[in-house]
Amino acid sequence: MLDIEHHRALLRQCSIAAALEAVGERWSFLILRGAFNGLHHFEEFQSTLGIARNILSNRLGRLVERGILAREPDPVDRRKIAYRLTDKGRDLLPVLISLRQWGEKWVSESPSNPVLVDARHRQPIQTMAVRAQDGRALSLGEMEWVDRAELPRN
Repeated sequence: MLDIEHHRALLRQCSIAAALEAVGERWSFLILRGAFNGLHHFEEFQSTLGIARNILSNRLGRLVERGILAREPDPVDRRKIAYRLTDKGRDLLPVLISLRQWGEKWVSESPSNPVLVDARHRQPIQTMAVRAQDGRALSLGEMEWVDRAELPRN
């Protein structure tokens, strides 16, 4: 039986709010999409996204401050600054892919271009899914939230 107060207390510990605070803003996601697609310089982001310079500067600063992007001298032209994804930033790739796939299915209702493919086989990637320890794709009804303290110790 579900103790609603215990469940509410557990939900308050969930990291979704903190994650959204770090990157949950439209321009930040579009900047990250650009970074995943090889954009590195302020001017590249600005011209590709059509974002106002002050907003871009603010969002890049936040992403650097939060350790998602690193700001470093460009190795080709030391007078320029390059923005590179950190490990923390690269770990957002499945999030962006899932969000794109959701948008294709429920918002635009059509596949978008360009298509993300497996570089080895040149075939479109599979739909992102939540998977069990054994690799099975899980539906919402096959999952539940539990207190970490209730997990079996290995």
